[in-house]
Amino acid sequence: MEKTFYAGWKDMDFNQHMKNTAFLEKADDIRLMFFVENGFSMSEFSRIKIGPVVFKDEVEYFKEINLLDEIKITIASGGLSDDGSRFIIRNEFYNLNGKIAARVTSYCTWLDLSERKVTVPPEKLLMVLKSLPKTDDYKDLPTGLK
Repeated sequence: MEKTFYAGWKDMDFNQHMKNTAFLEKADDIRLMFFVENGFSMSEFSRIKIGPVVFKDEVEYFKEINLLDEIKITIASGGLSDDGSRFIIRNEFYNLNGKIAARVTSYCTWLDLSERKVTVPPEKLLMVLKSLPKTDDYKDLPTGLK
């Protein structure tokens, strides 16, 4: 999956390029778009009483993105536990020239919104995660359940 975004005024920092928090926000946006396009909107997550939680983000920078630059962002799976309780989402940001500008790797889990603890996703959601293309460094993860 790939989406096109633009670097807006609110995405800029003092050095006149896209700030680190803007990369994280756009990674959030494409991740949620992916879930919505696969049948898991906010209302569906509310209905099944679980939600995605990012417990760690890693951001790597390679090239600048400037105001109003078009950005192509991809989404892929960097890892998944057998039960789906832990997963890694990788977003790569490409500039106008098709060169990688940044990479965001998000380490995630599912939160049971009633119990407020890590849980496994329903089978349909697990299949959605499994449908993502895999990164070159994809790894099988241990369960997040204790």
